[in-house]
Amino acid sequence: MPGRMGLALAGAVLVVAAVLLPDRAEAQFGLRGGPVGVARFAVGHVIGLSRLRHSRMAVRGGRYRSAALRSQDPRGADRSQLSNPYVMRAALTAQAALAGWQGGRRPQGWWRHPDGSYGWVGPVFWPFAHDDLTNAIVFGDTTSLSLYGYGDIYAALFTPYAATELAAYTVPQGRRARKVPTAETLCEASDTGGLPVERIASAVAPNEAQRTALDELSSAWNAARDTIRTACPAQTPGNAAERLGLMRERVEAMIKAIDTMEAPLSKFVGLLNDDQKARLNALANERRAALASYQSKNADKNAGKDASKDAQAAKACQADYDPISDENAQRQYEQLLQQQWPAADTATTLQLDEVARARFEVLQDTTLRTMQTLSACPTEPAATPQARLAAVKTRLQTMLQAVGAIADALDDFQADLSDEQKAGFEAIGPKRGA
Repeated sequence: MPGRMGLALAGAVLVVAAVLLPDRAEAQFGLRGGPVGVARFAVGHVIGLSRLRHSRMAVRGGRYRSAALRSQDPRGADRSQLSNPYVMRAALTAQAALAGWQGGRRPQGWWRHPDGSYGWVGPVFWPFAHDDLTNAIVFGDTTSLSLYGYGDIYAALFTPYAATELAAYTVPQGRRARKVPTAETLCEASDTGGLPVERIASAVAPNEAQRTALDELSSAWNAARDTIRTACPAQTPGNAAERLGLMRERVEAMIKAIDTMEAPLSKFVGLLNDDQKARLNALANERRAALASYQSKNADKNAGKDASKDAQAAKACQADYDPISDENAQRQYEQLLQQQWPAADTATTLQLDEVARARFEVLQDTTLRTMQTLSACPTEPAATPQARLAAVKTRLQTMLQAVGAIADALDDFQADLSDEQKAGFEAIGPKRGA
């Protein structure tokens, strides 16, 4: 309960602080991305908490953890027992992420997504990549996909894992390592059975030509899954530059996977009549209705407060949003920024000269800007699978550009650092998690 209340409070503070932060704080705290970006990043925390909070209950469920570890399958043997797919997924990614961190002794990690899952699980970035593409394109559900962004990039720069902890995911050895899923096993999480062919066939009742096109689409979907699998890390990324490189490879693989799906999807949908297209598009509405029903059944006593937080968060997503000045919120925000980016302490610890300090500030600002460019603000999903595919591709391309810009800023920052200074930089993340 304390952990849950703490996370909820942290999300609320993020939104309150960002909503009330004045424009002049942009210069005061060095945040070139602006308070709007921070507010929109916080939206994901508030909405994630209110919509998917029950995933944390599953994370605490020992039977799901032990089943996942015994089978070395991050999806686990009990996957079908819960009606909300995010509950089990959050539980299993959390268990896999924490198994190798701090000896599995810690109940949560600071790099966690607001729904209780993790974008980084050991050396693996985006373990359910293929699953997220299927949900977003077929079912119009971008819940998990929209939560990837600033937090994952920050975790790439400052990984909480020590080198030995990361190595346990790559080459399991010894008694403890047997409890840590391998990177290859984690990447297999993308294999969720491919395209839901029979569900689509049941909805549209295809004729012979349409069924052939649907089978071709299914084959393309499987090929897309294999493309994503090839970007699974064969060895542990040893530093921030390598982790950002892995992020690029995974996102590039997802974009390539989408390109593989695009033509077969257009061919299949093009063969459908208007009534069949409407029934295909209805699958997305059914998905949203099912998740809304689950949320309603599991709502707790704070439902009214959560609705209020959702409404407050939504304001930050409006085009004419303008933060209002509040001195207390400025102090809260400053504390938040200092916790994540202790620039002065970093400069002192690494003994940075003025040039290196300036380059570190550029790295900081470039990363913080992704709070806005990769905003978690909810959007109405496009009506058709083809339009949703295009929207997902655009989102991934934006992430790829952001990661590339941050990789360039990191390269500039580290260009003149000594090996000792680089080692000190790599030690920041594990120290935060200690």
